[in-house]
Amino acid sequence: MHQLLPMAGQTHGNRSAVTCHLKCASACAHPAPNTSTEPTFAEIARKQLSRRSLLIGTGAIAATAALPSAGLTLPSAAAPPRGLPFDPIKPMPDGVDAFVVPRGYQWHTILRWGDPLFSDSPAFDPEVPDAEAQERQFGYNNDYLDILVRSERSALLCCNHEYVNPNIMFPPTTNEAIAREQIKVTMAAVGFTVAELRRSGKGRPWRYVRGGARNRRITAYTPMTLTGPAAGSDLVRTAADPSGRRVYGTFANCAGGTTPWGTILSGEENFNGYFLANGTSAEEKRYGLTDATAPSGNSWEKIDPRFDARNPDFTNEPNRFGYIVEIDPEDPTSTPRKHTAMGRFKHEGANVRVDEDGTVVAYMGDDERFDYLYKFVARRKFRRGKSAADRRHNLRILTSGDLYVAKFSGTLNPDGYNLGRGAWIPLTLNGRSMVPGMTEDQVLVYTRLAADLVKATPMDRPEDVEPNLKTGKVYLACTNNTDRGATGKPGPDAANPRARNKDGHVIELTEHRNRADATTFAWNILLLCGDPADPAVKTYFAGWDGPVSPISCPDNLAFDSTGNNLWVATDGQPSAIKYADGLFLVPLRGRERGHVEQFLAVPEGAETTGPVIHDRDGSVFVAVQHPGEDGTWDAQQSFFPDYVAAGERPRRGEWRGPRPSVVQVTRKR
Repeated sequence: MHQLLPMAGQTHGNRSAVTCHLKCASACAHPAPNTSTEPTFAEIARKQLSRRSLLIGTGAIAATAALPSAGLTLPSAAAPPRGLPFDPIKPMPDGVDAFVVPRGYQWHTILRWGDPLFSDSPAFDPEVPDAEAQERQFGYNNDYLDILVRSERSALLCCNHEYVNPNIMFPPTTNEAIAREQIKVTMAAVGFTVAELRRSGKGRPWRYVRGGARNRRITAYTPMTLTGPAAGSDLVRTAADPSGRRVYGTFANCAGGTTPWGTILSGEENFNGYFLANGTSAEEKRYGLTDATAPSGNSWEKIDPRFDARNPDFTNEPNRFGYIVEIDPEDPTSTPRKHTAMGRFKHEGANVRVDEDGTVVAYMGDDERFDYLYKFVARRKFRRGKSAADRRHNLRILTSGDLYVAKFSGTLNPDGYNLGRGAWIPLTLNGRSMVPGMTEDQVLVYTRLAADLVKATPMDRPEDVEPNLKTGKVYLACTNNTDRGATGKPGPDAANPRARNKDGHVIELTEHRNRADATTFAWNILLLCGDPADPAVKTYFAGWDGPVSPISCPDNLAFDSTGNNLWVATDGQPSAIKYADGLFLVPLRGRERGHVEQFLAVPEGAETTGPVIHDRDGSVFVAVQHPGEDGTWDAQQSFFPDYVAAGERPRRGEWRGPRPSVVQVTRKR
């Protein structure tokens, strides 16, 4: 996740200015585009509740009488199934260049930046930048990940590539032609990868297949189609595309989701950092398209004029990014689609839930300080049949529907167990705008402004939003917000209870009657993250009062096959609590509810992304993003995953420097 080059003087809550990447430059370093100081709730009732009397022992039953009946999960006497057994690792101090797993486990790399995907792909050679080669190699800074198992020995790896770190990718140069080629490489290194996997049998390591029939790279130049009500609107037309329906490329792809019909949903997040813009209109300012002078942080306008939105021919080009992109991994010839019905903002991702009657919803977070939680309810029902007609129907599900934004209300309790109710406020309904003064296409292109007008609840960087398909409950990761309570900014409220929130929190939602299309919900705080050993930080772990692994800045979420355990990947621990980012398990039921334990830690400078839990197979997968991001070509700070030490002669085919990679962790046999 994140950015290329910081602007002078920028800092952010997670990392140093040198490391500030596209995501963080937008979500953290710049002033938040949402400058509204409208109170989140008309009035917040304050109620003093002891978390022990609420959650532990017989007092829990009595306490429920005064509380909302939905959304409150009480412990049971018996512990639920564990899923994947392990002894938690100790937190790793920031600066350790190691990938650490529990005793009895081992790890191996499946794919690294630059690995050749096709039979004719050139070998990896970062000293000679070659954009055509990069288009046929695994991309950079892998983020969202899924491993779609097709049989016991065959699978598809699907992965986003969010952004690049030129400072460690390329040797410095004063040659203009080489510098231009380096920029072209960055345009080829983002986007998406599909790669076939093979293994010798169940429980064995997966290996990627060079030349696999379904292997595919999607880049900043791949043709895509706009769907939905805003497709063809004057707001998305350009001189190069007067139809307003054909877009080239996707980038800033952060998290995502996998649909029940087998496609991948990829979230376009910090797209604003790729454009020069006038930055004078309210719409541009709200999306972080600020006044800029050439070159931009990515310098793509030097290669392609559409990235200079100051040019009247390309004023609307930024409006063609910031969507959910649907990709069919089974068909490498298919055209990816950007779904305008799901709104335009800095999508962390989109995760789908289907009710028994076929109702389809997608939950989405807008990853910026003081931005919002959204839900899309599709008009078409999911068909569970396997016919070609059923598949064609399902591929149209996300092209039309109703878009909602969340408003929270509830108690603000100093002990941490905040809870309350909320409502989904419609932005579009039955093909019409529900926002006074805005047309439907305006709502879907300028979704943030529409949500401002209906006074949605500004959140602390809402990132991954994952419905638990076993229980129906929905989990929202709010990574952090050190501006909460600053002068002129919204202060703490029930759903965002800490001022200067550097550690983030996780919210648990329950839809009314557990229906995906409900318009109201109950919620509670599951985790107030941080290091409980720090007396200056109030933490809360779902009522668990025993020792926990310190955890900060929750980002991506996942579940194991039992549905009883939430897995949390972090982004920003090194700055917040001085420990390396990692992957953590959090039980959701029983006496262990809230007992946070760390499963793995990632190397120096890296972030944990895209967790996939195949506990029945004894495997965990993660994408290790931006290892060694504070380094330079001549002073690398990480040597992950090949660990060729500085001054040591690398073996043939190895490179003395970090390579973002997808890693599989397996139990030792």
